[in-house]
Amino acid sequence: MTDASKDKAPIEAPSNFVRTIVNDDVRSGKHGGRVVTRFPPEPNGYLHIGHAKAICINYGIAQEHGGTFHLRFDDTNPEKEETRYVEGIIRDVKWLGADWGENLFYASDYFERLRDWAVDLIRAGKAYVDSLTADEIREYRGTFTEPGKNSPHRDRSVDENLDLFARMEAGEFDEGAHVLRAKIDMTSPNLNMRDPALYRIRKIEHHRAGNRWSIYPMYDFTHPLSDAIEGITHSLCSLEFEDHRPLYDWFLENLDVSCHPQQIEFARLKLTYMIDSKRKLRQLVEEGRVDGWDDPRMPTLAGLRRRGYTPEAIRDFCERVGVAKKNSLVDVAMLEHSLRDDLNRRAPRSLAVLKPLKMVLVNYPEDHEEELEAINNPEDESAGTRLLPFSRELYIERDDFREDPPRKYFRLAPGKEVRLRWGYLVTCVDVVKDDAGEVVEIHCTYDPETRGGNAPDGRKVKGTIHWVSVKHAVRATVRLYDRLFALESPDGPEWKDNLNPDSLEVLTDCWVEPALAEAEPGSLWQFERTGYFAADEVDSALGHPVFNRAVSLRDSWAKMEKAGKANESVL
Repeated sequence: MTDASKDKAPIEAPSNFVRTIVNDDVRSGKHGGRVVTRFPPEPNGYLHIGHAKAICINYGIAQEHGGTFHLRFDDTNPEKEETRYVEGIIRDVKWLGADWGENLFYASDYFERLRDWAVDLIRAGKAYVDSLTADEIREYRGTFTEPGKNSPHRDRSVDENLDLFARMEAGEFDEGAHVLRAKIDMTSPNLNMRDPALYRIRKIEHHRAGNRWSIYPMYDFTHPLSDAIEGITHSLCSLEFEDHRPLYDWFLENLDVSCHPQQIEFARLKLTYMIDSKRKLRQLVEEGRVDGWDDPRMPTLAGLRRRGYTPEAIRDFCERVGVAKKNSLVDVAMLEHSLRDDLNRRAPRSLAVLKPLKMVLVNYPEDHEEELEAINNPEDESAGTRLLPFSRELYIERDDFREDPPRKYFRLAPGKEVRLRWGYLVTCVDVVKDDAGEVVEIHCTYDPETRGGNAPDGRKVKGTIHWVSVKHAVRATVRLYDRLFALESPDGPEWKDNLNPDSLEVLTDCWVEPALAEAEPGSLWQFERTGYFAADEVDSALGHPVFNRAVSLRDSWAKMEKAGKANESVL
């Protein structure tokens, strides 16, 4: 970035405290007017919706100032990290729309430099090798109300610490025999400052470094120094790192670094009916309670994408949520609203019958077929129209017929007339039942003068139902997803007991209009009167479509928002 960037006005965007801080820094020339942000995931699982907010904030702030955005993997824990997680995270961040260009980094690339900095702290008398056990370290650490006490190994000489640390690196000791700790203050009210661990012994193969190392740096040590190496100006992270900020600054102030990034914390994104802990999400996967990290019920970006969520909808949602200083619980209906709003504009309409009941038009010529014109998307004139095959035998939704209808039931019943979407007006004249007394077929007459659904005589028909032609329809599998958890706030000691047993219903006898036989995996559709669906990107194939319901048509959040505004006007 050139000096001219100092005078560059930021792009207009909804104000929040993070933007205000960065805007002020740019105007004052802090960091030379540069803005460099980063998203630093640990490759020990897949990203979830909470990470999307962090990505949008970091990438958005960089974009607003013509700055630079980095994607860095803080891969310091070989026990839980895998290459597949790296690949999945890269795919998710790219899918969400963030562009890091050539700025893809790994903390493991800095291991030698980090080791040298650890040696510098030892030589300065600011780090020591501790030989307490993990349980003893916890005991010596103290509590929130009681100060900690110094380890008996805290006063080892510099030479002894250098020797022990070198032998730790050489692999002479078993795991847990020693740790390298910073020498700060065991009486600090901030537990993170009570001589935190810098290095531990781990004799595990690293997914990138192989077996080169027997010691690995801790996250709190690695993170600020990696930021400094990369010239990050603003380290934007969620609120749980607020208590870690003094430690973040301590490392930067006590080591020879050329850049001192500013850590700024914002409220994390927590939604109703969701768990946002990667550790718990991993448990669901490993225990087989879901079908992998990309199960469409999961709050992972991979799961949301497979379900039918779009990056545009997620970015819109993150913008609507905003950036706050205090954690809060966001209604998942707000996320669903953003998806409906996006898919309503982009998703082509189609006819699909999920729970079929056969309808026979008894006065329609047996061998006759025709094509009816249907609008592909009323929100997009450029989407044009399509032709739907129509014949004597149709499938309709079972719920669209009642032999003994309740009051104000405007769909099909004996003697009642309804409109077939894009088709004709039909009247039920007979019912066929099986031996158990269940309706298996209905007979109707159609009015040939009402093609397109309008009656020349002007008679009004309140009910409109959808259908597909039996002869032309394509069988499909449809998965109806509900929320993974039954409780609004499912977290807690017995959180797995809160799983929703009805979170998935698989329908294998569904029928869709013939064009959907060629639905590309990942393509998005609105099944009229039913909801928005995605052709499954894993299981769907041409000629054998599998559709996941992304979201229903009903928008409860929009209704709540409207009601809220009405209440505000009253007040």
